[in-house]
Amino acid sequence: MRLDPVSLRLFVAVMETGAIARAAARGHIVASAASRRLAELESQLGVALFTRGNRGMQPTPAAFELLHLARGVLNELDGIAQQMREHGAGLRGHVRLAANISAITQFLPADLARFMALHPQVDVRLQELISSAVARAVAENAADIGILSDSHYGEQPTPLTLLPYRQDELVLVVPAGHTLARRRRVQLRDAMAFDLIGMHPGSAIHQLLQRGAAEAGRPLRLRMHVTGYDALCLMVAAGLGVGVMPRGSAALYAHLAIRVLTLDEPWAQRRLALCVRSMQALTPVARQLVAHLTNTENPSLLGRQR
Repeated sequence: MRLDPVSLRLFVAVMETGAIARAAARGHIVASAASRRLAELESQLGVALFTRGNRGMQPTPAAFELLHLARGVLNELDGIAQQMREHGAGLRGHVRLAANISAITQFLPADLARFMALHPQVDVRLQELISSAVARAVAENAADIGILSDSHYGEQPTPLTLLPYRQDELVLVVPAGHTLARRRRVQLRDAMAFDLIGMHPGSAIHQLLQRGAAEAGRPLRLRMHVTGYDALCLMVAAGLGVGVMPRGSAALYAHLAIRVLTLDEPWAQRRLALCVRSMQALTPVARQLVAHLTNTENPSLLGRQR
């Protein structure tokens, strides 16, 4: 049985867009041809991928399993074509990297700059995601390597290999003229008396704040949510509340009217981890990047299954 890559791409597009018409438009074919290709794919595989009814097409469990497999196959095919095209240009391949904002704002710029200086023929494609989405992207083969908060690994259907990456420290950021601004160290309960500028509800920091509030037996006074540390610092500088963020990220906004206070909580000391599906599944260039980020000659020795 030979599976047509075009049909697999169409299937992935339907799963991602939720509609045949949108998937067909992405593939530049008419909807009737797309529907026929999906029916042929189901016939080849001998399994129903969608249930069809008044509410449209609903993916079956088999469809979600095929989505994971199809992404892997298509990524390998794209990798072959890309590496052959890049070979003539002196490039050696590409790596899909997903990372949380803490890694991107504190560590990755310098790490990637050094890596690309050593390996200018490698193309690193970086995507910012919250930690739970990073784990999901790696598990579903939408990314080769992920960097996330170790404490926010999450439950994944596919076990991942975690490797130590960096440590960071969460701090409290307050307006320059704030009541707490003269203190050097505070606890979360000190901050809970004031409005908080929170990060994305699904982020690792938000989860830690919720857990800390539950342990303190006090509610969080979340005034607003933002998706970036720049927005958080701007809101704090404007006097709209206080916020929790990594110390290294806060240093980027030292020119604003804010003060950075040590957060005296055990969970304020965090570990960032690198995750992959398996070391064996990585391409040679992806293994090069893993070795560089983990600062080891043999990163497979550091892996542990979660």
